Amino acid sequence: MYTKDTLDNGIRVVTEHIPYVNSVSIGVWIANGSRNESLEESGMSHFIEHMLFKGTYKRSSKEIAESIEDIGGQLNAFTGKESTCFYAKVLDSHIDIAIDVLSDMLLNSKISNEDIEKEKGVVLEEISMYEDSPEDLAADLLIKASWPKSSIGYPILGLNDTLKEFNREKILDYMNKHYSPDNTVISVAGNFNREKLFKLLSEKFGSWTNKGINSNYDKPTLNKSTLIKQKDIEQVHICLGLNGIEIGNDDIYTLLAINNIFGGGTSSRLFQRVREEKGLAYSIYSYPSSYKNTGIFSIYAGINMQNFYDAISIIKNEIENLTDKGIDEIQLEKSKEQLKGNYILGLESTSSRMFGIGKSELITNKVHEPAEILQKINDVTMKDVERVIDNVFGDGIISGSIVGKLGKNIDIDGLL
Repeated sequence: MYTKDTLDNGIRVVTEHIPYVNSVSIGVWIANGSRNESLEESGMSHFIEHMLFKGTYKRSSKEIAESIEDIGGQLNAFTGKESTCFYAKVLDSHIDIAIDVLSDMLLNSKISNEDIEKEKGVVLEEISMYEDSPEDLAADLLIKASWPKSSIGYPILGLNDTLKEFNREKILDYMNKHYSPDNTVISVAGNFNREKLFKLLSEKFGSWTNKGINSNYDKPTLNKSTLIKQKDIEQVHICLGLNGIEIGNDDIYTLLAINNIFGGGTSSRLFQRVREEKGLAYSIYSYPSSYKNTGIFSIYAGINMQNFYDAISIIKNEIENLTDKGIDEIQLEKSKEQLKGNYILGLESTSSRMFGIGKSELITNKVHEPAEILQKINDVTMKDVERVIDNVFGDGIISGSIVGKLGKNIDIDGLL
């Protein structure tokens, strides 16, 4: 059973008490990500995530790590398009330490000039590492190709040129604008004493009174374009973009059911046709990504150049087959059972539960009970499937990206 409360300063707190475990997971969510940045600020949100681990007025960087590792816990963070999350998982007896460390990082970080310059080198290496992962690079390029004029198309890690211009003044100015109690959610899942938890949260986070600006995202439409990155590698990595579904829209459950059948696993149509029957790719899959006001449905494949056109042709044929013939009720029921099974298995982890309730509250201002989620999956009908197939797959491939060593005569127009 989830509960939702608000601290006196406006921080929302969502909790799920799980008395039969010996751990607790705590996440501090900020409604800020790369989508909040201007082009000149590209990578700022991710850089701030790094900086909050570099030391506070109370702890050095090493002491931050030791505070959690010495008690057998885990401490980490991530930055996305629309949110940043700092989180810890510890034994329930150490919840006070976890909350103290997280609040110290968020509210008391030094962000010194010396650390800023050091961390620039770290993040530049991270960008280089990302460039060396063609699968990730293709996915990033697809987002850029799909939304070239919107901040949602900016890379989360940022750009080398913008990163080099970051300084303490710019970082603090950005944090004052985008980090505030009003756009913060603390999510807690696991075994805890409710009275003790809220006393700790009020003590450690209650003094935070900064008034920032609320996110006001645009509503971009997918752009019809393809981006290419020439790299001297053996495989060609392609990502194809179709219409998607915005976060908070219940049609996502229908799309997830369709995706299981179309390209979501090893029994899917794409995997069976492209890999098992034709042997054209080792890895091929599809997945939906949902954001505020927009979304995208992506198809990825890693293939040899000689199989490029054959693989694209089969993918297009499977899209056409889905739009022309759809799926049958037996397939739908099997897919729904698969979705429910995956969801229930995910509830076994306190971390998964913390991530789920935190992100949901942050982005959509509400949290659904597991029974509600399962009911939404059960409620998917054939009529829903027909409508979502038409909305998502009806326009076919809209955008694309290619990473690899491409021939000079490649027909890009044939990709879309």
